Amino acid sequence: MSQSHALSDDQVAGELRKMTAFIRQEALEKAREIQLKADEEFAIEKSKLVRQETAAIDSLYEKKFKQAAMSQQITRSTLANRTRLRVLTARQELLDELFERARQQITGVAETDAKKYEEVLKGLVLEGLYYLNEDKVTVRARKKDSDVVNKAIEAAKTEFKDNVGREVAVEVDENDPLPDGSAGGVIIVGGNGKIDINNTFEERLRLLEIDALPVVRETLFGKNENRKFYD
Repeated sequence: MSQSHALSDDQVAGELRKMTAFIRQEALEKAREIQLKADEEFAIEKSKLVRQETAAIDSLYEKKFKQAAMSQQITRSTLANRTRLRVLTARQELLDELFERARQQITGVAETDAKKYEEVLKGLVLEGLYYLNEDKVTVRARKKDSDVVNKAIEAAKTEFKDNVGREVAVEVDENDPLPDGSAGGVIIVGGNGKIDINNTFEERLRLLEIDALPVVRETLFGKNENRKFYD
């Protein structure tokens, strides 16, 4: 039967050193595992935070970019509209000036060329006679045009009879003449005073301005590229 022997102090100390070294090694390995785990979790959390912040920055940048683009677009649109309005205003001023010159020119026709004015008046009276096609009409004109208007009426009556085959009575309304400030022309009244043909120079120019304005615009400024439909 074997006998157990008590360990000597050196042996006890050696065993304690081994145990201490083993525990220390275990602790170091555990500490390394904890450190690695912590580093891994830190890296994951850091990456997550970086992605979140990056996404937030990207979103903010996109929002700012859209706002800047919208602001720029509004600015461009505002400037374009202002420029367009200035161009349209300048064009309208030019057109108004052209038609005003035309008014001044037609006003001077009666004063500078009596023969031509008489021929024009004859055509205006004759147009009214054809349109009304009545046996009796009244003509309103400027008082100062009395002589030339009467000559024009006689010529118009003769041509009307030659073309239509019957006579028409035409008298000048002395009680209701056109104002002396009028550019000229006549108003032919029929239908017992209920129908009138306004053949004054102002009215004919106004109608011409309406009818000819698209052509004048295109001649001066070219075709409107934004216009899709034409009459």
